[in-house]
Amino acid sequence: MSNENYTYQTKNPGIVFIISAIFVLGFVLWGFIKPDQLAATANTALNFTIETFGWFYMLVAAFFVSFIIFLAFSPFGKLRLGKPDDRPEYSFYAWLGMLFSAGIGVGFVFWGVAEPVLYYVDTPLGQDVESQAEAAQLGLDYGIFHWAFHPWAIFSLVALALGYVQFRKDQPALISSAFFPLFGNKVRGKLGQGIDVLAVLATSTGVATTFGLSAMQISGGLSYLTGLPNNAFTQLTIIAIVAVLFMFSAASGLNKGIRYLSVINLTVAAILLIFVIILGPTIYLLESVTTSLGAYISNFVPMSLTMTPFSDSSWIGANTIFYWAWHISWAPFMGMFIARISRGRTIRGFIGGVLLVPALLAVIWFSVFGGSALHLEMNGIASIADIVNDTVELALFATLQEFPLAGITNGLAVLLILIFFITSADSASYTLGAMTSKGSLNPPLFAKITWGVLIAGTAAVLLLSNGLEGLQTASIVAALPFSIIMSVMVISMLKMFTQDRNKEKQKAREHQKSAMKEEILDELEEEIDDFSRDSVEETNFEQDSNSSKTKKDK
Repeated sequence: MSNENYTYQTKNPGIVFIISAIFVLGFVLWGFIKPDQLAATANTALNFTIETFGWFYMLVAAFFVSFIIFLAFSPFGKLRLGKPDDRPEYSFYAWLGMLFSAGIGVGFVFWGVAEPVLYYVDTPLGQDVESQAEAAQLGLDYGIFHWAFHPWAIFSLVALALGYVQFRKDQPALISSAFFPLFGNKVRGKLGQGIDVLAVLATSTGVATTFGLSAMQISGGLSYLTGLPNNAFTQLTIIAIVAVLFMFSAASGLNKGIRYLSVINLTVAAILLIFVIILGPTIYLLESVTTSLGAYISNFVPMSLTMTPFSDSSWIGANTIFYWAWHISWAPFMGMFIARISRGRTIRGFIGGVLLVPALLAVIWFSVFGGSALHLEMNGIASIADIVNDTVELALFATLQEFPLAGITNGLAVLLILIFFITSADSASYTLGAMTSKGSLNPPLFAKITWGVLIAGTAAVLLLSNGLEGLQTASIVAALPFSIIMSVMVISMLKMFTQDRNKEKQKAREHQKSAMKEEILDELEEEIDDFSRDSVEETNFEQDSNSSKTKKDK
């Protein structure tokens, strides 16, 4: 890699869009025509993937976390996502809002109550517990574990690679660009196109999963509040309405649509969180946050590497492996979007914001909302567990119903999910549009709308074919090839960072040598000046002495 900047050239600039769109459209048509056949095929693929590659998902997710933490503390942390003089484009608050509204906030809202309660009833890995309190803490521990470091490390890995090659190396916004240090111009041919197609397919499936979850939760919330039937027709109608709404947001661009909605969303989420802390069992919740944080830190390594080779692995496949696969399938989308909004940040500052802050917020969010639901369940105030087991999407609304001003807070919750849904659709269509438009940071509106419609169709098919299980199945299977791509990406990043770090060290040494030369020259000039002054003074002194002697002789 002799040159710092590279020129993007391809003979078939639209081939990634065409191939990816055909695959996704074919999947959608298959689901509409033969949903039962799609469900059966997906289940077969799911069982094979979990049984054969479950260990790989666990190991590779733990490796990604370790690698990102290593980068933060390594000398590479000083490198910047951009030119040396670049500075962050967005404020820290707006940046965080866009991170969450890009889609991961949907997971917080959907699973923040449901997951700890589900694990309270069905203890992780079939562990024996001696009390309700122990079961509740175990439920919180695994809920937090699935949403703290691991997802954000996975997103950070792809975001760092793409942000660096885009803004430091002036490469197009394509997943294949991250492999230029390893494969050179081969990434401009079929190899790169294959990588980009796999990234688009993984992204469309992962995003469709979130679309389906959002539609289910909005439908459940409206049903809970208004009596509207909570069925597939309602969910499909919601997907169609949101698809129209996101088109208006997409047309307004990144700085207006997503940015403003993201700030609103983060503010609404903060209001709900503070409301529950103040009007809920405050001391209990604060103690829960503290205990959960300690448990997460102390159990992080064992939980990251736990498999069940001597017992039934269905729990870990349906939960932990599902989440790792879902996050990996989200990685191209989240990585590209986070890279787009992170220009100018150092690697160390980037990791601090993308890894630590969301992980801490995950601990707080799950401890507060999940802890509140567990408190209601354990004290016999409300049967949250029955509601979650029967209709998982109602978990948040059933919990808020037990607090004052339930109508207002449930309304805010629906609004929160709706905005998350719109911003997810907007940012996903932007990212897929960029990935299929030669990496353009301003993809055409036609490409964004096309992908928005295709993702909505995929979500609809998955819901019709097998509901939530169909969504989970698609994520786990589609993420496998991209997890391998991400593993190779690590090698490419290390090579690229090492070369640039060595260049910076060489420049620093040259600058230091130049500074030393200038310092030596300055010292020499001072000595010469001093010598000249001394010579002049000595000459003047001799002249004055001779003059005095002459006068005296006279």
